Amino acid sequence: MLAPSFDFLPSLGQAVRDAAREAGAMALPFFRAGGQTAARLWFKERSSPVTEADIALDNFLKERLSRLMPEAGWLSEETEDDSARLDRRFVWIVDPIDGTRAFASGHPDWSISIALVADGRPVLGVIHAPTHEQLYEASLGSGASRNGKRLSVSHAAPLDHVRVAGPQPLVDHLGRRIGPIEHLPKVPSLALRLARVADGSIDVGLVSANSHDWDIAAADLILGEAGALLTDFDGVPPVYNQVRPRHGEMVAVASRLHPRAIGAMRA
Repeated sequence: MLAPSFDFLPSLGQAVRDAAREAGAMALPFFRAGGQTAARLWFKERSSPVTEADIALDNFLKERLSRLMPEAGWLSEETEDDSARLDRRFVWIVDPIDGTRAFASGHPDWSISIALVADGRPVLGVIHAPTHEQLYEASLGSGASRNGKRLSVSHAAPLDHVRVAGPQPLVDHLGRRIGPIEHLPKVPSLALRLARVADGSIDVGLVSANSHDWDIAAADLILGEAGALLTDFDGVPPVYNQVRPRHGEMVAVASRLHPRAIGAMRA
């Protein structure tokens, strides 16, 4: 049962789901499968790409979500950070297009990631992958689902010949510690990579240093509600809406496999 202070989540979740789908419909006309995006493309710091679709979706989601919950702060990859969010109990944390490089180059693995954080932890999360027609969602205490079907990793396989996705150095390190693994192609959208741990198509999702709140917050809740964990290699879960919304190396894995996974990554 939801805590009384969060009893608004089911109705809010419907509205956020609708907003994510609308944002996906806005992005798809710019996407060209296997080819360069039709959107204008430029680069910001560290040669990070951004397109006019990122900005359009960011503006749309900020307006829509802020209207749904005006008291909430805002943190997004495409909006200049406002420290006023630090004084808010609730904060929307959004990546309008997670995996912009994939989106811009015609790779299908990009997504829209939306989380509502309360007191540093996500309480509502939606990840929409428009090209796959998949929508993942979770609200605190109510479980996680993909396209309405409940997700659970309670029957996850042992850490033997597991399917692993993530940066090559981290995957290689895990393989040296636990033996044979299946190295899956890296999923460009980190949010989608972690969501696929929640749906069981990836057994272990590895995350390099310097991910941001907007990359992982929605997926974190979806993982937790599906019976998995996202933590650093010491087993500490991320805390959100901090002054520096950035994180170190992490692992996502079914809860019952978590101790062995983080032990292997620390070794």
